[in-house]
Amino acid sequence: MAAGTILSNAQTNFAHAAKLLDGEIDKAILEKIQLPKERIELTMGPQMDDGKVHLYKAFIVRHNDALGPAKGGIRMTPGVTLDDVTGLAMEMTWKCALIGVPFGGGKSGIVADPRTMSHFNKETLIRSFARSGRRHIGPQIYVPAPDMGTNEMDMGYLKDAISYSEGMATTQGCYVTGKPVVVGGIPGRREATGRGVVGCVAAALKDHGIDTRKATAVVQGFGNVGAATVVALDLLGVKVIAISDINGAIHHPEGLNVGQLNEHVRNKNTVVGFAGAKAIDPKAMLELSCDVLIPAAAANQITADNAARINAKIIAEGANSPTSPEADHILNQRGVLVIPDILCNAGGVFVSYLEFTQETQQEQMAEEEVNTRLQQRMMSRYAQVKAMASERKIPLRDAAMCLALRSVNAAIMAKGLLP
Repeated sequence: MAAGTILSNAQTNFAHAAKLLDGEIDKAILEKIQLPKERIELTMGPQMDDGKVHLYKAFIVRHNDALGPAKGGIRMTPGVTLDDVTGLAMEMTWKCALIGVPFGGGKSGIVADPRTMSHFNKETLIRSFARSGRRHIGPQIYVPAPDMGTNEMDMGYLKDAISYSEGMATTQGCYVTGKPVVVGGIPGRREATGRGVVGCVAAALKDHGIDTRKATAVVQGFGNVGAATVVALDLLGVKVIAISDINGAIHHPEGLNVGQLNEHVRNKNTVVGFAGAKAIDPKAMLELSCDVLIPAAAANQITADNAARINAKIIAEGANSPTSPEADHILNQRGVLVIPDILCNAGGVFVSYLEFTQETQQEQMAEEEVNTRLQQRMMSRYAQVKAMASERKIPLRDAAMCLALRSVNAAIMAKGLLP
C-alpha cells in the first residue's frame, strides 16, 4: 500500500485511535473492524452513442455492516482505484458511527471521466453500473449516493434502472439516496454536507472567540459541497476571500460577492474569469491568511510539503481525506484546529439517513425540519468530540475516531461473535 493515498491515510488514522483504545477494545476485534468485509470488481461493456461497446471497470466495497447496511457514494473519476474505494468505505464506517446513523461503511467507484462524456453516455454508464451491481445494492446491503463525479440525476437513473428491471414503478424501500426530490429524494440533501461543514465552522469560531461577521474563509472546491458551503458561509456573515475549482482559483481580499459569483458560475461553469476577483495560483490560495480554510475538493491537498505554510486558524475538512497524517502532525504542533472529515462533512450522510427513513416509511419531510435536525445532530456530535478531545488532550481527529470505533465495537459485541 503506497504512502499518501486515501487508504493509507485511513489506515494511519485508524492506527492512532486503536493505540489510544489499547486495552479497551480487544485487539482481534480491532483487526476485524479494520479489514473490509467485501471488495467487488465489476466489468461493464455498454454500447455508447458512437454505436460501439466500451469497457469500464467499477468497484463496490462494503467495509463494515455492524451498525447497518453499508452506506457511501459512487465516485466517478478516471483515476479511482479499488484501494481508494476501500479507504473511502472505511471512512464511511467511522463517519456513520460517529454521526449516529444505523449504517455501516461502503463506497463505489467507476473508472471514467464524466467531464468528457455526453449526457447520454453518462446515463448509459450509470444504468450499466446499476444492472451489473444489482446483487450488491439494496436497502439492507449497500445504499449508494452521489459523490465526486456523480449527482442527483445519476441517482434517479440508478433507481429507475433497478425498478424497471423488476417491473415496478418504483423500488420497494430505499435503494439509493441523494435522488431528485420528485422521485423520492429529500429537500436539502444537496446542500446538507456544506451546511454541516458551516455548522462546525460556526462552533469552532465561537470556541476561538472569533465573530463570524469578522471572520474570513478560503474554500477549495466549488462542486456540490464547496458551492453550498460558500452560500452558507455568506449567510452566516463570514467573508469568503478566495475560491477555487478544477479550472483555477480567484481571490478578493475584501470578500467575494457570492450572489454575483453564483450567477457567473451558472453562465460559465467555472469560477475562473469572475470580474469581481483576481486570478491566483490554486496552491498559493491554500496558504492565504484567513480564519478558516475549507478543503472541499480532493484528497491529500494539505501535506507535509505545505502544512507549515498554512496560514489559517481552523481547517474544516469538507472533502474526504484532504489532510495527510504527516500534515496533521505539523498542524497540531502549530496549534491549528483541524475539524476532521468524519465529523465535518457528515451532514450529507445524516440527511441521507433522513431520506432513507422517509422513503422506507413513505412519508415526506419539509426542508425546514431537515435543516433543524441536521444542525442539532452536527452540534451534538461536535460537542461530544470536543469534550473527548479536551478530556484526553488529543486532536479532534483522534477523538472522533475513538468515539466511532467504540460505537462499532459496541454493535459487534451486542450482536455476538458467533458467525
